[in-house]
Amino acid sequence: MMGKRYEIQLAGEGGQGVVLAAVILAEAAAVQEGKNVAQSASYGPEARGGLTESEVVISDEEIDYPRVVAADVLLAMSQKACDAYFPFLKENGLLIVDSVQVERTPRADAYRVPITQIAEEATGKAVTANMVALGLLVGLTGVVSIPAIEAAVVARSPKGTEALNVKALHAGLEWARENRR
Repeated sequence: MMGKRYEIQLAGEGGQGVVLAAVILAEAAAVQEGKNVAQSASYGPEARGGLTESEVVISDEEIDYPRVVAADVLLAMSQKACDAYFPFLKENGLLIVDSVQVERTPRADAYRVPITQIAEEATGKAVTANMVALGLLVGLTGVVSIPAIEAAVVARSPKGTEALNVKALHAGLEWARENRR
């Protein structure tokens, strides 16, 4: 699955939790699996609703440049994010979008997944969409193991929300298992 360097870009709007999802993914790779990882984020000027993007670079070797150059995966949680960050996706890269929030995709082979709807159905809370998205990403790519991502989700979840977040993660993993091409 992974060569020397694997680049992941998670993008959405402020409040959707893409930065937290990236931090959890980075921790799963670094802390749980001992890989080299660089994680960064950028925010729009708005507190909520502004464009937010986070990058995770994972490598078995030393990382010489900590930013995404050409993403192997783009996870877009909003139309604005899809439009803004699609140009950074490799030609054969994996595009995953929340079909509840993204109406138009620049490629027909995108995984159009109702991430927000899956979160609401699985947990009763749309706010867990970032954990569903994380499950999708891991389930479709295998970039980290399921035990590693579960441990990172539990470690980063606020006290009392661990089970809810793991349930959302598993809803995403299940969708990926059932729909992987």
